[in-house]
Amino acid sequence: MRYLALIYADENAWDGLDADERARTLRHYGEFADKASAAGVMRGGGELAPTSDATTVRVRNAQTVVTDGPYAEVKEALGGYFLFECDSIEDACEWAAGIPGAKTGAIEVRPVHRDPEETQL
Repeated sequence: MRYLALIYADENAWDGLDADERARTLRHYGEFADKASAAGVMRGGGELAPTSDATTVRVRNAQTVVTDGPYAEVKEALGGYFLFECDSIEDACEWAAGIPGAKTGAIEVRPVHRDPEETQL
């Protein structure tokens, strides 16, 4: 089953890191991705641009409204994700605990919905 691990963190904390701390953090993410790939668990992942680059789209009364900025102002913003293929939610949570952002933010793990009538992508 596939699980999406959503990485939430305080964007301002990243801005407060010096170049060495940023490089170390990125290295840790790379090492984690390599480990998950080698184990055959990782199916995808990526870092998102900051919320200041977000655009939100809503349709209300048949009108499309596009606004600059994130869906909601929050302290911990969605900053990236990993897509795992695991046997259970427990396995997915174990992998999520290894994501470097779990030490300073939060990782939300959700099963990816699969319609049993459809073939798996």
